[in-house]
Amino acid sequence: MTVAKIPLAGVIGCPVAHSKSPQLHRHWLNAYGISGYYVPMHVEPEDLADTVRMMPKMGFVGANVTIPHKEAVMEIADKVTDRAKLIGAANTLIFRSDGTILADNTDGYGFITNLHQGAPDWDPESGPAVLLGAGGACRAVVASLLEAGVPEILLTNRTRCRADQLHADFGNRVRVVEWVQAGNVIEEGALIVNTTSLGMVGKPRLRVPLDGLQPDAVVTDLIYAPLKTDLLQTAEDAGCTVVDGLGMLLHQAVPGFERWFGHRPDVDDATRSAALR
Repeated sequence: MTVAKIPLAGVIGCPVAHSKSPQLHRHWLNAYGISGYYVPMHVEPEDLADTVRMMPKMGFVGANVTIPHKEAVMEIADKVTDRAKLIGAANTLIFRSDGTILADNTDGYGFITNLHQGAPDWDPESGPAVLLGAGGACRAVVASLLEAGVPEILLTNRTRCRADQLHADFGNRVRVVEWVQAGNVIEEGALIVNTTSLGMVGKPRLRVPLDGLQPDAVVTDLIYAPLKTDLLQTAEDAGCTVVDGLGMLLHQAVPGFERWFGHRPDVDDATRSAALR
């Protein structure tokens, strides 16, 4: 008698104990009655390649990848999707039945889906997007906004060279603005996005002047701790539509779960509650 293998998935990071992914995926597995497990795995950089290559033999069907391994796993994978190449990082691994490893990036999908869910009236073509920060998360946001049809991205970062690199990689629809001028371009944005860690619990405040916020703008923050950052509170007080960062975390997990466990999960109130537990 052949006994079906129980599919395994997990999240690889260093550190990884803080990750909300295990409780999120456990919620979905329980909600849909799926026999499977999702576990956190602390993997040191020097052990990454051996660990990833061994996982399919242990029954793993895939994994999420977090800091500091998002770039390194692209060198280990047999195939890397075009969007992961464009972003320069992978957050999702799929161990395929033919033994090969596929690396993908679903951060941009998570961002844009969260934005549409939280601000259903937002029209990508309604005007420029102002992006604060130019780190790794920003690359996924830029790629998704350009693909959605945003006419121009006004990008500002404390270290200008990182913003210049994004302009070089993505083209003239990305316009670099000096960090000291960030407050002056806020009023131009139909969409304002904070991709920095400023405003997160334990981090310095975001000190960009926000008096230029227009009430018809949509404002979102990739931070979800706290759930309502000072940026979102200020924007809400100004009459803007605000979208918190938790939804991006939830939506970016959907494609991986579907590939690994064969069921496309819903991101609903119960999902949010499970992630916040």
